[in-house]
Amino acid sequence: MLYILTAIFLWSSLGIVIKLSGVSVHVLMFFSCIISVLLAGSVLSKREFRREMPKGKNIAHFLALGLVSLINTFSFFYAYKYTSIANAVLTHYTAPVIVAFLAPVFLRERLTMKILLAVAVATAGLWVMLGVSAGELFRLAVAGDRSTGGILAGLFSGFAYALLIILIRILAKDFNPLILAFFQNLIIAAVLAPFVFSTPRLLDSLTSAWWAFAVMGVVHSTIAPVLYFRGMRDVTANRTAILGYLEPVCAIFLGALFFNETVDYKTIIGGVMILFSGYLTITGNRP
Repeated sequence: MLYILTAIFLWSSLGIVIKLSGVSVHVLMFFSCIISVLLAGSVLSKREFRREMPKGKNIAHFLALGLVSLINTFSFFYAYKYTSIANAVLTHYTAPVIVAFLAPVFLRERLTMKILLAVAVATAGLWVMLGVSAGELFRLAVAGDRSTGGILAGLFSGFAYALLIILIRILAKDFNPLILAFFQNLIIAAVLAPFVFSTPRLLDSLTSAWWAFAVMGVVHSTIAPVLYFRGMRDVTANRTAILGYLEPVCAIFLGALFFNETVDYKTIIGGVMILFSGYLTITGNRP
């Protein structure tokens, strides 16, 4: 579980890099993935890893992993762009609820009362922390507000995130975490390449944000995924999804630290509730 918690903390700093870089998200994603592919590839080129490479039907699973990861990330950032941060995060973090009901079907994991309680507490904590009522969220969607597309994208990203957790849980049992990270980033880079190389002033982005590519490539696209995939070998999909609620908590407090963003009493109360749900998850190894 420590692997997953460390990965979540590393990913929560992603917003800081994105804001400071001033570069389009798809450009950041592409070059960070390329750096990660080069790093992981240099290790995986050794003979002992060759027999662990995916073959046969597993290739389709790896392709699905990369595509679902790409859809999850793109739709989440689309939600950030076209609706409020609160709406984007609230809709994206429907994933643990979806996982709670998909895991028993696809992974045969037991749905215990402690898991349901942790999901409920974490979800309520997120609502409190972001200060948006369920009624307001659905009112915007029904009214056809300009942010409706962002809200729908957030819901879509939540569903994709849930599928991603299920896929990783299936693959992590049989494959080295570095192999999973390598193929995930390779597929994302391949899909993004045509869009990136048609981006205006791409050379300016390369010269001004090289440091962001390096940080994201090493930390967010290599170290964090490897830790996350390794943790998924031992932690159920349900508990992994609930621990994911800690990411917005860390991100908000890092935003306050680096950008002086306000942290009010709702944020503190909601954050404590989410941390408590994480405690329930960590101590819930027994039904």
